[in-house]
Amino acid sequence: MLSPVNDRDKLLEKLRRIEALFSGGSTEGERAAAGEALGRIQARLRDLERSDPPIEFRFTMSNAWSRKLFVALLRRYGVRPYRYHRQRHTTVMALVSRSFVDATV
Repeated sequence: MLSPVNDRDKLLEKLRRIEALFSGGSTEGERAAAGEALGRIQARLRDLERSDPPIEFRFTMSNAWSRKLFVALLRRYGVRPYRYHRQRHTTVMALVSRSFVDATV
């Protein structure tokens, strides 16, 4: 069985391909089929978001190098790391699902 993170990544990749087909479709039938597939994939992504909603996590690193490496890992998976005003420079905040943290981080 696929984890929700892998399933989400595969759905997003399919979504990108379908959007490319939709924008480059030469006939009306191709565009209609791509539009319907796009709707189905978006519905599955919404269901996945409902079953495992994103939570705000705080990660604390011991040094700046660890933080830079961790931020690069988050960005590789499409997560936008941030930090609140007056937080230490070694603290990284991220809005991700618990399954992502368990499986990837």
